[in-house]
Amino acid sequence: MKVEFSIYGVAKPAGSKRGFYNAKANRVIVTDANANSRPWKAQVSDAAAGAMNGASLLDGPLALELVFYVPRPKGHMSARGGVKPSAPPYPAVKPDVLKLARAVEDALSGIVYRDDAQIVTEFLLKRYGEPARCDVLVRTEAVQEVSAAA
Repeated sequence: MKVEFSIYGVAKPAGSKRGFYNAKANRVIVTDANANSRPWKAQVSDAAAGAMNGASLLDGPLALELVFYVPRPKGHMSARGGVKPSAPPYPAVKPDVLKLARAVEDALSGIVYRDDAQIVTEFLLKRYGEPARCDVLVRTEAVQEVSAAA
């Protein structure tokens, strides 16, 4: 089985996790250090829920493919509207693709799959492109026999 959808907008990274002890609750509460990622995660969750259309959570090992498209800076564009020859081909700038992926993984938990620990194969790309978006593909991963020597 597979689930495929796109989320339009500029992806926001998940920050590092922060934990603090809440004496009233008598437990540790873990929060995302980047509060700006909350609206993006909500947008991802909404798109995922729409793609799932009431289906049950994916079970077992999963493969996740994420392609992030970020807009080119205006400095990369020529006066005629084309990309300057000196413009870099890839967005090798912050935020890094792993933090972008972490935000999406967290947002899909409980909607597409039970836990992001089910992800055993992950393919990530960050590219320039319009409109800004993230293309998501989650599929069940075929279990392959691994030899004892591996």
